[in-house]
Amino acid sequence: MSALEKHLHMGGLPPRPTMPGGLQSGSKMRMGPGRKRDFSPVPWSQYFESMEDVVVESETGKASFRVYRSGSEGPVLLLLHGGGHSALSWAVFTTAITSRIRCRVLAIDQRGHGETKVRNPEELSAETMARDVGNVVEALYGDLPPPIMLIGHSMGGAIAVHTAAANLVPSLLGLCVIDVVEGTAMDALNSMQNFLRSRPKTFKSLENAIEWSVKSGQIRNLESARVSMAGQIKQCEEATTPEGPKAIVEGIIEEEEEDEEENGGQSINKRKKEDDTDTKKERPYTWRIELSKTEKYWEGWFRGLSNLFLSCAIPKQLLLAGVDRLDKDLTIGQMQGKFQMQVLPQCGHAVHEDAPDKVAEAVATFLLRHRFTESVGGFHCVFPAC
Repeated sequence: MSALEKHLHMGGLPPRPTMPGGLQSGSKMRMGPGRKRDFSPVPWSQYFESMEDVVVESETGKASFRVYRSGSEGPVLLLLHGGGHSALSWAVFTTAITSRIRCRVLAIDQRGHGETKVRNPEELSAETMARDVGNVVEALYGDLPPPIMLIGHSMGGAIAVHTAAANLVPSLLGLCVIDVVEGTAMDALNSMQNFLRSRPKTFKSLENAIEWSVKSGQIRNLESARVSMAGQIKQCEEATTPEGPKAIVEGIIEEEEEDEEENGGQSINKRKKEDDTDTKKERPYTWRIELSKTEKYWEGWFRGLSNLFLSCAIPKQLLLAGVDRLDKDLTIGQMQGKFQMQVLPQCGHAVHEDAPDKVAEAVATFLLRHRFTESVGGFHCVFPAC
């Protein structure tokens, strides 16, 4: 069973990683005075050099795509996030890759995600999303785009393949797909709605969302969660929700109440006073995109993906959290040397967030092997055997 299937079959709660000292990320940890884990959000500007909204003309009218950029020379790494995530999921990876090789990073909030604004945000067909990528590239670089490598995770990996197969990026030099395989993805679709229902509908704050994402195992890297969760959730338009306050991450509320009791009730009194004086600040957060409403597009993302991937006549890389369910076409293609495959164990489905340094090293090595760029900062790669 792959990392993606385990993630879905277990209600979105993958195995919790072991922390130093034998603790687990989901356990109630008493770290002593002054050592409480910091779940406060971190701004994008600590990882990317610039942010802008790129306006393009699409078939449904004008659209504005939020993009984040870093680097000034070398090939462009065009990064496509997974379903429900945003370009901010690539933040820590961006710092890691730009410190290893000469490159430019372009991370895009895809249609219906993050801060991107389109006329029809629920139109998430593979064809439309692939055209979006081509439109953004054209808007940014015109008729002479620089060499571009497409890198996509999960849904973004599927869209990267569709984009490459349709020749929508004329200067494409390489393709990297992270933890998505047709057979595994198609099998996992039956469990997707159960997984989505298992998630909290609301969070009382961005900090609570970050805490949930780490303790639930959705993101196993606290640093990445602190910058990327802001791209997944937004404040509700109204101060109250039909589900009431107990819809907001029960486990986290219980832990906070225990901490408050230890402090003699001081935090409880303080919070009550804040609630009385300014209820407008208590608007909860909810998910930016309702993925359950996009189900009719899921099969189109993944059906025929393996053959599309193999048909792309460019150097290709497949990074997986587990190798236990490669489908027949990819197994044959890998044995024939049609793409480079690398397994990064001890990661959840969000491989590039859980292990950004390992993913950056694998991508940097791939680009150096094909002489698409040069190393910086004394980075020395060791070419993998597969």
